[in-house]
Amino acid sequence: MPIRILTAVPICDGHDSAINTINLEFIRHGVEVVYLGYNRSAKEIARAALQEDVVAIGISTYNGGHIEFFEEVADRLRQRRLVPPIKIFGGGGGTITREDAGIMYGQGVDRIFFAGTPLAEMLAYLRAGYSDVKQSPYDASLAGTDQFLARQLTLAECGVSGSPKTSETLQAATRARRKAKVVGLTGPGGAGKTTLIDELVYRFLRSYPESGRVAILSHDPSLIGSGALLGDRATMIYSQHDRVFMRSLGTRGRAGGLSPSTGRCLEILVESELFEVILVETVGTGQEAIPFGVEALAVDKAVLVMSPDYGSRLQLQKIAMIDASDAIVVNKSDMQGSRTAVAEIEYRIRTNRKGQTLLRTQATRHRDTGVDQLFEWLF
Repeated sequence: MPIRILTAVPICDGHDSAINTINLEFIRHGVEVVYLGYNRSAKEIARAALQEDVVAIGISTYNGGHIEFFEEVADRLRQRRLVPPIKIFGGGGGTITREDAGIMYGQGVDRIFFAGTPLAEMLAYLRAGYSDVKQSPYDASLAGTDQFLARQLTLAECGVSGSPKTSETLQAATRARRKAKVVGLTGPGGAGKTTLIDELVYRFLRSYPESGRVAILSHDPSLIGSGALLGDRATMIYSQHDRVFMRSLGTRGRAGGLSPSTGRCLEILVESELFEVILVETVGTGQEAIPFGVEALAVDKAVLVMSPDYGSRLQLQKIAMIDASDAIVVNKSDMQGSRTAVAEIEYRIRTNRKGQTLLRTQATRHRDTGVDQLFEWLF
């Protein structure tokens, strides 16, 4: 099981070059890094760490206020009574003095790295402190909480929480009784899937302002024989809401855009009955990948997200997921050639005779009418 940590940069601090360098070194040596991005509050960091069930949080700060900020993160984690406790480490070049560090250690911070610390020393710290952390199931009295659910997903990734049902069994056993609608979104890298999901979450929160929760299973590729940078949270805005539960998964050597544990993780989310909607986002996929549909992960609706620059019409003929999806979304519709792309895809799916839906969206444009149409079609 890889060491799994979360890294972030505090609110009002836009300096992310140092943490990006550290992230890359960690993943090269087998660590799975959930990167929350910069300008994040203590509340956002603590909530993400809980949902991702990481063993440690690394915070990079260069703008001061670190004593109070680290203390607030530590206090929020202590209130959850997590077992084992999530440790906190960090650094800030010359911003954090040794005197400051002494105060922070007394507040529950595990380690502060000072300017000039070699990356190898940070990596050795991770390996020594977190290689053998035991994450056991929580007591059933915590069922229904995010931390209970997060631990179930961790155990599923470790392969110790029961065998996943086959896709066929999951379809037959859960579709008739499950509360949540499960939507799968796939497509090539750079098509804008994450931004599109965030906009769909925004519309869900507005449509159901007082109740209902959304879960997101987000996938990023694992480097061959190494760790993974799980970075979809870094671009999320609305999905930081308390009514959103998000879990990031590395592919861990599996092709096709999903993780070996995705089926079991989806099953756990469905059986929790905590969510109205579950969104499953794959890694950026190629021509051959069919992660959803027949003999694949069971979803209620499968959406293929594409950008207009997929290449020639011949390349379009090779994309297998076009035939397996319920809807095709041409995102980034502000790009040159988007109208031509829609026309070519419309011609491509006409012969399928499957009644597939074709939509144009610009997810980067707030309140885009195309995203409105997709939301209405899905829900």
